[in-house]
Amino acid sequence: MTTAPASSPTTIAPEYGDRVIAVETAGSEPIPDAERHGSPLQLLWTWASPNIEFATVYIGVISVLFFGLSFWQAAAAILLGTAIGALTQGVLSLDGPRFGVPQMVIGRFSFGHKGNLLPSGVNAVVAGVGWFAVNSLSAAFALNTLTDLRPLPSLLLVVVAEILIGFIGHNFVHVFEKYAFPALAVVFLLAGVWTFKDAHLGTGGGGGGLGGFLLAFSTAWGYAAGWNPYATDYSRYLPRTASKFKTVLYPAVGLFVSVAIVAIIGAASATIVAPKDATPTAAFTGHLPGWLGNLVLLAIILGAVSANALNIYSSAISITSLGLKLPAWLGRSVLVVLSGVVGTAAAWASLSDAGSAYEAFLLIIAYWVGPWLGVVLTERWLQSRTATDEELSRRLGDASYTNWPGLAALLIGVAVSVPLFSNQEKYVGWVPEHWASFGDITCLVGFAVSAGLYAVLRGRFAAKA
Repeated sequence: MTTAPASSPTTIAPEYGDRVIAVETAGSEPIPDAERHGSPLQLLWTWASPNIEFATVYIGVISVLFFGLSFWQAAAAILLGTAIGALTQGVLSLDGPRFGVPQMVIGRFSFGHKGNLLPSGVNAVVAGVGWFAVNSLSAAFALNTLTDLRPLPSLLLVVVAEILIGFIGHNFVHVFEKYAFPALAVVFLLAGVWTFKDAHLGTGGGGGGLGGFLLAFSTAWGYAAGWNPYATDYSRYLPRTASKFKTVLYPAVGLFVSVAIVAIIGAASATIVAPKDATPTAAFTGHLPGWLGNLVLLAIILGAVSANALNIYSSAISITSLGLKLPAWLGRSVLVVLSGVVGTAAAWASLSDAGSAYEAFLLIIAYWVGPWLGVVLTERWLQSRTATDEELSRRLGDASYTNWPGLAALLIGVAVSVPLFSNQEKYVGWVPEHWASFGDITCLVGFAVSAGLYAVLRGRFAAKA
């Protein structure tokens, strides 16, 4: 199966337009000009709403409780890591209006059509299984705390809503995020004011030092950059004439402000003593007055649904980006349902130890996103000097196009960085085992190795079509 270039006159436009209550029929093919609509402003709330949720809170919590940082150290690590991940989100979003295809299709530039199967497959699993499970768990625990409904029924109620939004598609996702944003922002800001009032911000850290700082930085960066493989999924319907500056600005600002503020609130909450047997959500809301605690629990549910609407949608889009010849009935909307079923099973299996699973998952995301991003950004920089948009559009639809240096650089970056630098509960790499102050810089090493290696290999071995 090949994807027609964005400028192809034979591309058949689905009759979708800007309708909201209509199931999107497009998959990974380029969006025709006639179907383009919207403005970059919608990317602000599309990337803000999904991060005003408990998974973001927990970044700050683990930075203080697990990584041994003081509040101020945790805040600095969160701001730095989030800023870098948000900036690349904005840069990558530019290719949505330019080519009209999802981010994983853009990856064909970097890895070729066949080589792109690996990152597209990984992203489908990370989004539709990993992230879907993580966010569904936080919503399920919130619903459990709010209503005393058992965790499993709570989980099932949440995932039905998440799957429904992703099933309907692109326009409905954007509108849902738009109206969720003000409600989420108001409730979490109120919770933040109350949390800072009760927090002990001057409490010293638990001896995390530089290693703990690097762990927190990697976690925050991994969380923010974890959205990078979805970037053009939500900007590809924008008109080609959309402002480039605003297309970079709004997703970057939406992502940075939401993640930074909510994660820092989480770090402050970790300085407040909570019962040992409390669920993560109950621990976060335990110091709040009853009315506000209940509102926060509702907001946690809404925020998780907001995040998973994107996760499950992008998981399905990543599968369609594989370029496989799928049956006609197995389109994007059906793939959303199938991804949701698998993600629900993963969440169910993690109900008993959600905290540890989340900490490990955040770091693992950075392990693959770092090398992937190193290759993708290097390719973007190189192609800006050597190829026209017409030539690039042709490559997207040419199934014979190969770029093995990209895949080689990605795999080598992972192979070098993970064994040597990872710092997990079940596996500690050689470097942090001998020098604990390195914390976990796997993502940085992976990015640098893959970017540098790709620049060298691509210069020696030109991509072929």
